[in-house]
Amino acid sequence: MTAQIHHCDICIVGNGAVGKAAALGFAQAGLKVAVLCRSAVALPMSAQWDVRVFALNHIAHDLLSSLKVWDALDLQRVAAVTEMNVRGGKSVDDGQLAFDAYGARTGELAWIVEDKNLNHALDTAMKFAQNLSVVKGAAASLHADEHGAQINLEDGSQIKASLIVGADGAQSWVRGQCDIGLDYRSYGQQGVVTNFECELPHHGVAHQWFVEEQGIIALLPLPGNRVSLVWSAPDALAATLLREPLSALVSRLEEYCLDTLGHLTPVLPEDIKAFPLRLIRPHSMIAQRVALIGDAAHAVHPLAGHGMNLGFGDVTSLLALMKAREDHRDCGDAKLLERYRRSRKEDVMLMQITTDGLARLFGSDLAPLRLARNVGLNLLNRLPVLKNKLISHAMGK
Repeated sequence: MTAQIHHCDICIVGNGAVGKAAALGFAQAGLKVAVLCRSAVALPMSAQWDVRVFALNHIAHDLLSSLKVWDALDLQRVAAVTEMNVRGGKSVDDGQLAFDAYGARTGELAWIVEDKNLNHALDTAMKFAQNLSVVKGAAASLHADEHGAQINLEDGSQIKASLIVGADGAQSWVRGQCDIGLDYRSYGQQGVVTNFECELPHHGVAHQWFVEEQGIIALLPLPGNRVSLVWSAPDALAATLLREPLSALVSRLEEYCLDTLGHLTPVLPEDIKAFPLRLIRPHSMIAQRVALIGDAAHAVHPLAGHGMNLGFGDVTSLLALMKAREDHRDCGDAKLLERYRRSRKEDVMLMQITTDGLARLFGSDLAPLRLARNVGLNLLNRLPVLKNKLISHAMGK
């Protein structure tokens, strides 16, 4: 294949949902965009329910709506979360905290969307976007100076841009090329995911149980009488859950949900997956002519379901700054990137501290901490003003 030179305003490295949303936003703003990825194979939609789902908040909803992507989703496969019930254990005597959309003065707290549904809608929109091209290939090196940035590909091709956006995940190649240091800690947990039919209607309620030695169990509503399991399980338990028959997993779950959801039936018995959970704090979200977004910029514990929302928040902020930039600044201007860093610092830090702190607190098996935690849940549940401020922030409102 003949080596080529691609010229663009912004080059996005990565082919995940956050990177695709950024590409669409920049292209729709009139900028010339190139998306670099190893493979551009679009995920096909199928009748089977995807076990990987996201709880998208209002920031994500508003961004996808502005990009004309939300209405392109298969909305028959999207479930609104109207209430969230958090418990400090499986006993009725354990702490409990409930949020509902009515109390938060909104129609929905969040929306549960399958990974394939989201990416299919984004892929379709990208096919019709002007100023947007997809470059398939493997990156070899990245160079940046005050005049511009360049990515050299293994086949000899080059991409020249004013700005490189690293949207290439927790193990970001772009971040590594910029020598951005990071703080890394494994939680010693796996996120175990699969789907179930439930005997009783879920009424749009998301359930979450914090169970010391067993981790965090979440059952999220899907359309119909279906729920999606996200179990943040210690590594040894996760290995057991993946190895044993799903009938054993059902028995474990029904200890918590039988009264509210009834008996569970696996939607697709052979479809259960797991992914490692870790905290990744890069020392910067920017470098010379480089901006990081999504998991490349921050990876958090999924207990609050906000990893994807943080990424869409990055896109929203960077896109707004790009549209409002002064005429004399190009897309990779240092002051523009510094504005982006400042705009995201508080939200990202707050979510990292909150999710990490909750993971540590609810993972403790010390009796005094368990007691204080459950008392705190019950107390917060009785303080509607504070509780609704918390949920409004989580929704991105």
